[in-house]
Amino acid sequence: MLMATLISPAIPSSPSHRFFFPTTPYAKFVKLPALRCVRKNGEINGLSRTPSPMDSGGHDNGEMSPEQSPNVELEMKNNGIWRLFKEAQQNILYLNKQRLKAVEELNKANREKQLLLDKVDELENENRRAGGKDNLALCWEVLLRIDSLVLGEMISIAEASDLRRIVIDRKVSVADLFSDMLEKRDAELLAELRHFSEGSRKKGYHIIHICTEMEPLVSVGPLAPYITGLSCVLQRKGHLVEVILPKYASLDLDEVQGLREVEAESYSYFNGQLHGNKIWTGVVYGIGVTFIQPLYFSSFFSRDSIYDYPDDFERFTYFSRASLDYIAKSGKQPDVLHLHNWETAIVGPLFWDIFAKQGLGNTRILLSCNGFESQCLEEPYKLALCGLDPVRLHRPDRLQDAGKTHLVNILKGGIVYSNEVVIMSSMHSKGRIIRSMSHGLEPTLALHKEKLLVAPYGFDNSIWDPSTDKFLPVNYSTENMRGKYACKVALQHQAGLSEHASSILKYQILN
Repeated sequence: MLMATLISPAIPSSPSHRFFFPTTPYAKFVKLPALRCVRKNGEINGLSRTPSPMDSGGHDNGEMSPEQSPNVELEMKNNGIWRLFKEAQQNILYLNKQRLKAVEELNKANREKQLLLDKVDELENENRRAGGKDNLALCWEVLLRIDSLVLGEMISIAEASDLRRIVIDRKVSVADLFSDMLEKRDAELLAELRHFSEGSRKKGYHIIHICTEMEPLVSVGPLAPYITGLSCVLQRKGHLVEVILPKYASLDLDEVQGLREVEAESYSYFNGQLHGNKIWTGVVYGIGVTFIQPLYFSSFFSRDSIYDYPDDFERFTYFSRASLDYIAKSGKQPDVLHLHNWETAIVGPLFWDIFAKQGLGNTRILLSCNGFESQCLEEPYKLALCGLDPVRLHRPDRLQDAGKTHLVNILKGGIVYSNEVVIMSSMHSKGRIIRSMSHGLEPTLALHKEKLLVAPYGFDNSIWDPSTDKFLPVNYSTENMRGKYACKVALQHQAGLSEHASSILKYQILN
């Protein structure tokens, strides 16, 4: 009521004061000033009007001054810009929401994919544990367990030899019988082995590689694929092949089946005393593998690289002697010890001077050389580290180097003390190698020419397979050779040769 009382006098209510629309031709519409409610000087309410253009001497609303026109246009432009800006903001917000939604869906798909891959890996591991191993892998696990039985002095060397012969001769039966026994204790496995009847006569050769590389465990050069490829081929031909390696800290053990540490320690001679080693065994691509891990000289094989250290002679001499000590202690009687390059060439002198008298007289030594550039020249006294006699071996017909006669040549010693020497070369004859590529070993190679063999480099056709090689322009195989011609044309084009050229290209591949 109070508000109504205050406002009512300011608003005329009489009909005589109502507004009317002019009808004369000269009349103009006048916009009345707007009323507004304000507070002034503590009053509850008061009325005032907004000044009109007429009050200030300006024009009426029906017309716009020239000064006001640009301002209106600018305001209209600003309004348009703000409208576009708001629309752009809305579009950006929408796109961000869509992007976040897409990222969330992608993450969800990746999580589902990873779960699927994990499930596949789990199933594959279960399959491998349950029955994914082939007969040869199971056979090798039994053989390596026999080695641990000998090292643990649970059986004699003679009995171990008999058990190995049984396993080797009857691989399929052993795999069927012992597939469930490999997880049991040594005593239980031994009881089963002793009840296993002896089979037929031994077939094939037992070959042990003593080497420093093996694909895919440790690979630096061509030696690693050569070891794996050759071992697989020999086993397919009925021979039994195993590999002894240093247990490098950098080994890739993902492909090793049944990796286990032999509980009994194996001791080897070095620098005047016996030193303990841990022995690990496993199976890689159906090949039995033994790893030797020095305990006292643990730094020998715990380094970043495999080669090119000042103490390489000490490192690999220790490994070579430890390998022979392990073979003798475990009662193995291989037909062939296969050595590789200078790193294990010292096995030759060690074998004939020390180990041939320890029940290994029927074993023969084979040395493979990937070249003669690296020979390892050392002071003669260092031979005593592994138990060799420096005075007896520092002679021209044994280890004395032909050029630097005050030193011993380790690779030369391997050549002299091996029954056969294989020279890896795809291009050169034996005579050419002796005359031009012997790097100072020409007198030694000429003297032992009859036991030299030249063999081409092999390759792993599981990797170098033209039927699946993604780098070839067209794949081909023995069943479909049409793609081979397309590959030839592509190579000729890349080399800048005519399609009908018959030039012979020679490439040297350097690692």
